[in-house]
Amino acid sequence: MNNPSPHLGSSLDDFLREEGIFEQTRNQAVKEVIAWQLAQAMREQSLSKTRMAELLQTSRSQLDRLLDPTSDVTLSTLERAASLVGRKLSITLV
Repeated sequence: MNNPSPHLGSSLDDFLREEGIFEQTRNQAVKEVIAWQLAQAMREQSLSKTRMAELLQTSRSQLDRLLDPTSDVTLSTLERAASLVGRKLSITLV
């Protein structure tokens, strides 16, 4: 019996690699998780966006970009934001 789909039984990672979008998809997922974790930490500490922007010495619109996983944010900005909510940004190469 012929397999109706060439991707049946393969992993999502394999499929994304075959489509040539693995790195892009993985990077987007990482950015979404970081943005979500920062927002969660802000909620846990009752930090408003306005107050967080003040602590970062930036504008509210800049903070919105930081929390938007589709925007391009530098690691140093993410590290500063994480530090302000008592977290540490950790990046590993595997």
